[in-house]
Amino acid sequence: MADANAKNHDYHIVDPSPWPLIGGIGALTMAIGAVAYMRWLREDSFYLAGMDLANPWLFYIGVATVMYTMYAWWADTIKEAHRGDHTKVVSLHLRYGMIMFIASEVMFFVAWFWAFFDASLYTNEAAQFARVEYSGGVWPPAGIEILDPYHLPLFNTVILLLSGTTVTWAHHALIHNQRGMLKLMLFLTIALGILFSFVQVYEYVYAPFAFKESIYGATFFMATGFHGFHVLIGTIFLIVCLFRAMAGHFTPEQHFGFEAAAWYWHFVDVVWLFLFFSIYIWGSIGGTIAG
Repeated sequence: MADANAKNHDYHIVDPSPWPLIGGIGALTMAIGAVAYMRWLREDSFYLAGMDLANPWLFYIGVATVMYTMYAWWADTIKEAHRGDHTKVVSLHLRYGMIMFIASEVMFFVAWFWAFFDASLYTNEAAQFARVEYSGGVWPPAGIEILDPYHLPLFNTVILLLSGTTVTWAHHALIHNQRGMLKLMLFLTIALGILFSFVQVYEYVYAPFAFKESIYGATFFMATGFHGFHVLIGTIFLIVCLFRAMAGHFTPEQHFGFEAAAWYWHFVDVVWLFLFFSIYIWGSIGGTIAG
């Protein structure tokens, strides 16, 4: 009888979970709350089902729900891995899922690159469509002072390239079961990621142009800002991996959580290289560098 009920396949039937439903409710709440938040900032009303929802709290409730869902869902996934549910077939499919997620992120950034190149190649049409000032038929728009690409942007490029090296070193150490080196390289990667974020915040604070002043500022801040957001997410991802490494969760044979974080971090590196060469360098040709 016991043999009849024994598991004789490599597939894992997922246990009933409330997190997809709760996560969907949280995401919907966050989306509606974002609209309500923006209406509240404009001192406007936002009526839905006869109620004025113009306030910031609905958005924060949605964010908190999504964040807790992420924590709880991933905690359940880690428990499944420790139970031995993540066989070779399951691990392969988890990798497929991560590859598809990164591919969707690539298309997300393609949209921002498309917006930047469209605005730079068709300057006056883009300015008219965005309801901003006439660009003067040049790019960057006339009267806009831009950042020196060989100052802070180049420094941040070196930082991210170094972080890509350290996270690869950490992966190599994990495969060879060098626990001390794994933790050290993970810590250095996290430190470099935090340093990158601080430098970008400094750059934004002292940028000679604003988001709403021109199509250049709008496309610049959207592309680089979303990349900065992904660096923040990747840094949190790596911090979780560091705590898990300290707890002894990863083994040379099974470490998909760390592998997914490393893939994501390399994706962030590659996107930044495209941003640096296209937006900071190519996009600044002919422009006036701010002092």
